Amino acid sequence: MSARDTDKMSPIGLRVTVQDIRAARYFLAGVRPWFRRHGLCWQDFLAHGIDAASLRATGDALVEPVIRAAEEREARNGR
Repeated sequence: MSARDTDKMSPIGLRVTVQDIRAARYFLAGVRPWFRRHGLCWQDFLAHGIDAASLRATGDALVEPVIRAAEEREARNGR
């Protein structure tokens, strides 16, 4: 694993929520089909969030702003 890959690893247990998608300024109307295309359950995400590592595993760079928003939220909350 390269240093670049290590930099992109998610903190253990970081949960991404709908709040993070909004903070990244993504429209939910576009995110729902994205979940479907990647085989992820939208309803489960709404109820429980999703692990950042699961989002990164899609290989889609569009997840990075959302994960950053989750990291910033966690930092603000002292976690």
